[in-house]
Amino acid sequence: MTLRLLLVSDTHVPVRARRLPDQVWAAVASADVVFHAGDWVSAELLDQFEQRSPRLVGVYGNNDGHDLRLRLPETVEVTLEGVRFSMIHETGQAAGREQRCEALFPEADVLVFGHSHIPWDTTSRRGLRLLNPGSPTDRRRQPVCTYMTATVADGELLNLELVEVQRP
Repeated sequence: MTLRLLLVSDTHVPVRARRLPDQVWAAVASADVVFHAGDWVSAELLDQFEQRSPRLVGVYGNNDGHDLRLRLPETVEVTLEGVRFSMIHETGQAAGREQRCEALFPEADVLVFGHSHIPWDTTSRRGLRLLNPGSPTDRRRQPVCTYMTATVADGELLNLELVEVQRP
């Protein structure tokens, strides 16, 4: 079976954006599994994701308050179609990231993370794939806002795409 994935992080609603772009909600609707790597900022946004996502995998971020921390873990692990995913919001500075993450998540095939708002796709020496989808609402120093889509089937992560959020 092939599963369609959506990877998103750092939505910061309603602080950095009043609402999530329609393009992102459409991606939520077309995904089988949605990963959100933290910095939701509001429990209302988490509620909306829970209502709209067939399956939601989420963690809290450094900007998420007590209400979100009560509902979400700091890290999560899930296996989908034979691929072992881990997720955390923050992984620290870019230098040495792969080695640190290999030590923290020794069983994972893919690590989804956020925090920097900078898209990231690298593979460690051991084969751990590290993915940061950027932010769909706050591009910071990036040229555009982004999220990622992918599929997973037969033990492989396939068709990874960094998607630019179109401005209305």
